[in-house]
Amino acid sequence: MAEKPDSDRKKGPGGMTMRELHELVKKGHARDQAAGKQHNKLAQPQNRWQRFVRYVWDKNRGRG
Repeated sequence: MAEKPDSDRKKGPGGMTMRELHELVKKGHARDQAAGKQHNKLAQPQNRWQRFVRYVWDKNRGRG
């Protein structure tokens, strides 16, 4: 069975190794998650009716 190529030698975009690229993507993802929408743990999930009303409301206001 053929061996898997070493990710430290394989080059990706910009001449970076795949390992370096992977680390950058992980850091960027973590940063995006931290800066993204903060979830309110006390908020109740919307039911189907509320989602439908919001959909129709937004459509009538020209957002959809």
